[in-house]
Amino acid sequence: MRALFALISLSCALLAAAAPYPPVSVSVRAQQVGAHSYYLPGLSGAASLENEGFMSNAGFVVTAEGVVVFDTLGSPSLAWEMLQRIREVTPLPIKRVIVSHYHADHYYGIQVFKDAGAEVWAHVAARDVVGSEDWRLRLEQRKDLLGRWINDATQRFPEPDRWLSGDSDFELGGLHFQIRYVGPAHSQEDLVMFVREDAGLFAGDLIFKGRVPFIGDADSRLWLAALDKLIAFQPRVLVPGHGEVSTDPITDLTLTRDYLRYVRAQMGRAVEAMTPFDEAYAGTNWSKYETMPAFSEANRRNAYNTYLLMEREALAK
Repeated sequence: MRALFALISLSCALLAAAAPYPPVSVSVRAQQVGAHSYYLPGLSGAASLENEGFMSNAGFVVTAEGVVVFDTLGSPSLAWEMLQRIREVTPLPIKRVIVSHYHADHYYGIQVFKDAGAEVWAHVAARDVVGSEDWRLRLEQRKDLLGRWINDATQRFPEPDRWLSGDSDFELGGLHFQIRYVGPAHSQEDLVMFVREDAGLFAGDLIFKGRVPFIGDADSRLWLAALDKLIAFQPRVLVPGHGEVSTDPITDLTLTRDYLRYVRAQMGRAVEAMTPFDEAYAGTNWSKYETMPAFSEANRRNAYNTYLLMEREALAK
């Protein structure tokens, strides 16, 4: 055991010395949440210079044959730090990466794990994301904001090795993994991962714990249906896309569900009454949510996109 520990320590030292990416000053740590499962808790709020883009969670599971990674954080530099945390736990190879969805804070570190030899899986609905106009705009925004870590010299977007078209189960090193397609919800391509032996659910951005969710252009009606699929797992522990790990998953699922329901109800009433959005937004009581992290960054856009969605739903009736 002493020899193994020495080998791991030496490997970590060599990796750190050869770090190919600009360093970050934020603390990237791994927290064990199950017998085999770990997660890296991101900081609160939206991406900023203060948090250096480290504002989402990622995770990994250690099996007897290798490591399965869930999401790769928001820059190659952060992903490199994540790799060091994995190496502090095990010298086993990184076998597979599951990408929950193609939003910058969850997959911009993908190249680090591809270079480490991992096989990358993502849902086929994300196949045309890289290179699209929205993708280019988001990349430029990230470069402007986090240019020290995300720039043309550091950032690459290797294509996944396997595009999933639906659910997929696999076994590795005696552990059983259930990959479930639960989109379109937060994104068109949402994947979650359940680790049977740990009863642990890596939920991606379907769950935002302790902060206002980012709805963006998502279909909140379908998102609510996806939450029912998560509840059906009856997980013992849940790693959200943002916020602390949940050891009371059903309660924490409720926060995201209730927020979505509230925004839909308020904007739906405004659409029915033909109230202009600005007037509807100003007249809505947001007091339950306005002190939560990311409210100022996300809530108005969430409400506006939901208002447009409710208009489309009304026209489709």
